[in-house]
Amino acid sequence: QVQLVESGGGLVQPGGSLRLSCAVSENIFNFNSVGWYGRAPGKERELVASINVGGKTRFADSVKGRFTISRDNAKNAVYLQMNSLKPEDTAVYYCYANILSRYYWGQGTQVTVSS
Repeated sequence: QVQLVESGGGLVQPGGSLRLSCAVSENIFNFNSVGWYGRAPGKERELVASINVGGKTRFADSVKGRFTISRDNAKNAVYLQMNSLKPEDTAVYYCYANILSRYYWGQGTQVTVSS
């Protein structure tokens, strides 16, 4: 069973930064893509950022220019660097790994942006 464990969430002031980490129990190159979804209060879970096996990245329009996604192949880890955070970035962030039609999920980590 694939396991994903997130860390790095917390409370941050507007304009601040956070770095989320996701440890994957398998070689991340086994997956078509890995990345992060966010579920804001009262909303559906939405893709925030992803990186595929070829290194191509995708971002939600709302985070372009502020968030970056990276991976450490040796550590089987995926990271989300979140800069210039806004209150509307407040959400539970879930790490995922995808292969074909299967998605594996972490337990989620809360990010709260508030003064």
